[in-house]
Amino acid sequence: MVANDIQHFNKGRTKARAYFCYLFSNNLPSNIPELSQSMVVPRLLSLKADLQNCEGAYLLDHRGHQVTPTYLPDSKEDTDGIGRIRSDRAYYYRAVKEKRCTMTDPYPSLITHELTVTASHPIYDDKGKLKFVACLDMPLEEVLAISELNTLDSTFASFFKFAYLFFAFALTAVALLLFFHAIQSFFVKEISAEHISIDAMFKATILLTLSLAIFDLAKTLIEEEVLGQHKDHDISGPHKTMVKFLGSIIIALSIEALMLVFKFAITDPEHLLNSMYIVVGVALLIVSLAIYIRFTKPYDSRNT
Repeated sequence: MVANDIQHFNKGRTKARAYFCYLFSNNLPSNIPELSQSMVVPRLLSLKADLQNCEGAYLLDHRGHQVTPTYLPDSKEDTDGIGRIRSDRAYYYRAVKEKRCTMTDPYPSLITHELTVTASHPIYDDKGKLKFVACLDMPLEEVLAISELNTLDSTFASFFKFAYLFFAFALTAVALLLFFHAIQSFFVKEISAEHISIDAMFKATILLTLSLAIFDLAKTLIEEEVLGQHKDHDISGPHKTMVKFLGSIIIALSIEALMLVFKFAITDPEHLLNSMYIVVGVALLIVSLAIYIRFTKPYDSRNT
């Protein structure tokens, strides 16, 4: 049950974060001169009262120190949190780094011991200086209700899931055909103990490598787009699929370039330079992939 809730949260977190961003931006003061705690707290309490089942609300200063009690349901207050340093918490440093509303992943609440999500919003004065970070703790069930997909969303989600499944099976079929063709050429037709063909060995190796790359892509599509399994949280979603696919292509091209180097070195040294062009191309692909990973990591973190 918990795993399904987290999976549903990952699908609807964009909608939930947009909802909280709207509430924060329309209820909390910002970009005004002489912004003080007394101006923010009443607005924060009013926002908390409008949210059903809100577990707690509190305010952090620009250093990440909690400057208010934790305002609990039924007008109760927990003063133990005053003065505590929260600068190492995701709801603080993400809001400060991204300079906008953020939402954490679900984590066990110290108050209810149930899974909760913290929405936070940075507050700046008229000079653009960070003054406070407002935080709201919401139970995961309430966030799921907010981010619940409507009928159209569910229909399209199901359609795309079956489409990904169809393409994954088609890619798997292509990979298997390439695999059997490579095995056939390697063991039956052209390569035997009596007669060894270098060209046939190269062809079989290329086919096997290409088959592996396509199969790995199909496997990634089924795991992430159909089953919803995300093992790597640094790069996720379409970015991880792209990285794994490009990685497989780079490996395939690297093997092919290595084989061409040996082939031309033995049979036609004059064309050895042509194989080096592929090596240079592989190097450029590796550099491009590194740049892609560097610029997609911040994107993923903005959606967490």
